[in-house]
Amino acid sequence: MIQALNLAILSRRAGAFIGAALLCGTVAAQPAPAKPDLNKGQQTAAAACAACHGADGNSTSPANPKLSGQHADYLYKQLNNFVLAPGAKEPERNNAIMAGFAATLSDADRRNVAAWFASQPLKPASARNKDLVELGQRIYRAGIPEKGVPSCAGCHGPAGAGIPAQYPRLGGQWAEYTESQLTQFRAGQRKNSAQMMTISARLSDGEIKAIADYIAGLR
Repeated sequence: MIQALNLAILSRRAGAFIGAALLCGTVAAQPAPAKPDLNKGQQTAAAACAACHGADGNSTSPANPKLSGQHADYLYKQLNNFVLAPGAKEPERNNAIMAGFAATLSDADRRNVAAWFASQPLKPASARNKDLVELGQRIYRAGIPEKGVPSCAGCHGPAGAGIPAQYPRLGGQWAEYTESQLTQFRAGQRKNSAQMMTISARLSDGEIKAIADYIAGLR
């Protein structure tokens, strides 16, 4: 009887092992996303994005961000954030105009257009307020320790190049756009980065303006 019981236990363990192996095999067999198609990305950009962001992502209006040279993973994430996820009450980024455009794009479209803009050279903006340069530079490089504000360079790099798939490129972006995004994070109107919501909540209007202007001049 003991031998029969041991055999039954071994049989159940073997079955569980085989089941787990099959499950792992199923997960491992999931196909990876197809390599982005830049030609299709260019076509999508021309049809859906160029009016506001420029055909190559170099927006001519400070109200619309420059997308050229931005990390593809970041752009792809933002497009997804504009779309209402199943079961959610609102998108992670609540923007009616962008939600309308993003919702019309397939997952492949989003990857393609993100890769297209990432491949285009940035035509950077410039810092314009000399009175803010010193403050903006100090906060960007060293943060504000007494307010618990970390340096921007720690995540976005000394020249604002960012880190692919983690932190966006900031250097050369319109100062007005960067200022508006920091203000929206602070007000809780933009919610797709808990880290940025926490940091911006500790910044004054003047500090935000100084950081944004300094970032515009980074190369």
